[in-house]
Amino acid sequence: MRKQGDRKPHRGMEKKDEYQDKVIDLRRVTRVTAGGKRFRFRATVIIGDQKGKVGVGIGKGLDVSQTIAKARANAKRHIIIVPLRGRTIPHEVDAKFSAAKVQLKPAKTGHGLIAGGSVRAVLALAGVKDITAKCMGSTSNKLTNAQATIEALRQLKTEKIKQ
Repeated sequence: MRKQGDRKPHRGMEKKDEYQDKVIDLRRVTRVTAGGKRFRFRATVIIGDQKGKVGVGIGKGLDVSQTIAKARANAKRHIIIVPLRGRTIPHEVDAKFSAAKVQLKPAKTGHGLIAGGSVRAVLALAGVKDITAKCMGSTSNKLTNAQATIEALRQLKTEKIKQ
């Protein structure tokens, strides 16, 4: 029962979410039991506002839409703030997550976003427009590459302002 003053938002009046999202990986996973196979889904979602905030989340569920919603909520809980210098990052950084290794190098204005796969998606949603990125690891797993990129962005330091 609603209290007085509690109103359901009208259509079109719902709060808009400031984050864009991208599903980079959707897998059907199987658990084998004595009675047969049980199927579930695992989704990896990247969210970002293209102004320096980005997050990666994982969700598991029985149907695809529920799984993506869980992954999006998980990504919102794991948002990091990326220190940007204009359209690029302040300095070069290397990071490793599991078997994935990522190297990020800042670039001049107009260079563009030179990266592939999930690294490109993370950097684009973070708002980085000029950068060169390279996946150096031995894995092609999109989830671990995305998490290695997040780890690299976490290592970035902001510049000290001279006074």
